[in-house]
Parts: sequence; C-alpha cells; structure tokens
Amino acid sequence: MTQEVRQTVPTGPEPEPQLTGVRNFRDVGGLPTEDGRRVRRGVLFRSGHLAHATAEDSAYLAGLGLHTVFDFRNADDIALEGPDTALPGTLNLNMPLSDPAEGAEFWKTVRNGDLPALRAALGEGRGAERMTLAYRKLVLERTAEHGRMLELLSEPARPAVPALLHCAAGKDRAGTSIAVVLLALGVERSAIEADYLESNARHRRYKVVRGDGSTGAAIDPEIRELLDPLFEARVDYLRAAFATVEEQWGSVDRYLAAGLGLTPERRARLRENLLDA
Repeated sequence: MTQEVRQTVPTGPEPEPQLTGVRNFRDVGGLPTEDGRRVRRGVLFRSGHLAHATAEDSAYLAGLGLHTVFDFRNADDIALEGPDTALPGTLNLNMPLSDPAEGAEFWKTVRNGDLPALRAALGEGRGAERMTLAYRKLVLERTAEHGRMLELLSEPARPAVPALLHCAAGKDRAGTSIAVVLLALGVERSAIEADYLESNARHRRYKVVRGDGSTGAAIDPEIRELLDPLFEARVDYLRAAFATVEEQWGSVDRYLAAGLGLTPERRARLRENLLDA
C-alpha cells in the first residue's frame, strides 16, 4: 500500500490541512449533539495510519498538541505498512481491533490479483456480508477495548485528549470507534453517519496498490468491483453496528453502561472534555 499527495479540500468553516502521507485525516469537531451542543474543535481527530507521514505531516500533527494516538491496527497491518511515525510528546497506544480484511493472507491475495480467490471470497455479495459481520463483531467482541478508550478519554486529572484515532484506512475500526465516542457524547445519529461517509471522498480513500505497481483505474475492473465493498464506507455497515447495540443491550445508554463500563460520572467528564460549553 502506498500513499499519494492530496490537495487541501475545504470541509466546513476551516480548511483541511494539506497532508501528503496521511490519508483520511479530519477534525471531528463541530458535530452537533442532541442537546444543542457541539463537539469541540481541536480535541478529537481521525485518520488513516501515520506510518508514511512526511516531515511536514509530522510537524503539523505535532502542532496539534496531541496527548494520545490510538492505533487500532493489528500486527499484520503494522508489518505491512510500518509503525506510526513518532510524534514528540505524544503517547502512541496500540489497541488492536478486528480487521475486516482479516490479515496478511488476504492482503497477499489482493496484491497478487488472484481473481478466482477474490471471486470466492468476495463475489455474489460476500464482500458486503463480510463487512457487515465485521462491524457487528467490532461491537460485540471489542467491548474491553472500547471501554478502555472511553475510560482514557474521560480521565479526570489527565485525559487522553487531544486524541487522534486511526486504523489502516481510518474507515472501519477507526470509524466504529469514533462512532462509539460520538454516541457517548450524544451526537445526533445522522451527524455520525455523515461524518463516517466522508471517508468515501476520493482524496481520503485508502490507495490499493497491486504487487505489479498498478493502482486505481489500472487495476482490472472486476477486481476493483470485488474490492469496492471493502474500501467503501457504506452506511449500512455502520447501521449494522448500531442495530447490534440495540439487539444486544436494548439501548445506547445500556450499551455504554453495561457493555463498556461507562459510569454516569465518567460520561459527564467525557462531555466536559470533548464538547463545547
């Protein structure tokens, strides 16, 4: 996987930074809550991995005053892409979550362009089914990790903010984790979904590179079609995660309290740390 230069693209009242080696970066600030407040700018960010950050990228990120970078990649991801570029004074916390692509063997199949194997794994709707199941599992099987994340963000003395949450592409594992934080903050569901779908912008999407160096339109159209369910942010995936919360716990409040151990006191501190007054 490689990165490409992306241009500054404005979203909202402030322009995005021009980052060369970090894709899908954005400030989650500004999203509205159900009680009329907004997520504070400059305290919660999301992105793809930082392994290919340039010196200029690193200088910009260091200037954000980040306390913690939550890296949701697993060992296979890190072996493939490399560790995050270190940011001075920032804690990098590796908290592996389930990869919808399921590790190195799958990526080898993608890079080799093994069409029969990709058809067997992803054809006839199996790619979308795989992603839907992955989002459900991220809710059901990663309560300990998500609970720990909320605990750190709501620490009373030295909370882990400003914080950057990322995985490989910044879409699935980071997307569900950001959604968990936003649910705890009381952000409107439609706003959570809209932020999630921002990952589909062309300049944000993870760039697939085949073993022969081909990328984008140079990849066989059938292969690109088979891979689309994995590399697109589809609202149905996120809604499957939301539905899993309702099915398993009955409500978001019970999920946060019983599933993730978020006490009313910690939830109040989380809102103090991340919302405008």
